[in-house]
Amino acid sequence: MDVSPDSDPHLRRAAYAAEVAAEIGIDEPMIARLVHAFYGKLRSDALLGPVFAARVSDWDTHLPRMCAFWSSVALMSGRYHGTPMRAHLSLPIGPEHFARWLAVWRETAEAECPPAAASRFIALAGRIAESLAMGIAVRNDAVPAART
Repeated sequence: MDVSPDSDPHLRRAAYAAEVAAEIGIDEPMIARLVHAFYGKLRSDALLGPVFAARVSDWDTHLPRMCAFWSSVALMSGRYHGTPMRAHLSLPIGPEHFARWLAVWRETAEAECPPAAASRFIALAGRIAESLAMGIAVRNDAVPAART
């Protein structure tokens, strides 16, 4: 049986990851370096450190989960199986937290990645932050929900 990349989702993901690696340079080792460097900075950040300290007690479990998340986002690997919105809805965070998260992410991506990869990671993080911030704001009635 001939399985083409068009018909097999695993092959499509592998082909996409290979394309991203070839064109932009993002691969699993780069994701791991970025994620570990980023969370290393966040853990000591005056604004974000306490938020993470209150929620994450096992960094040996959390970091691989975040690597899987970013692999799924950047490479469409399908490695992450979770619900980011649900995980963030109850956090005591607001716009200032998202702004700081994005600033630290940008700084870390630019330090750890080649320019094209850093740009891609920064753009993806912006979309993720916007989505999470909107979801939290809607849940907290800070913005009116869309009505249909």
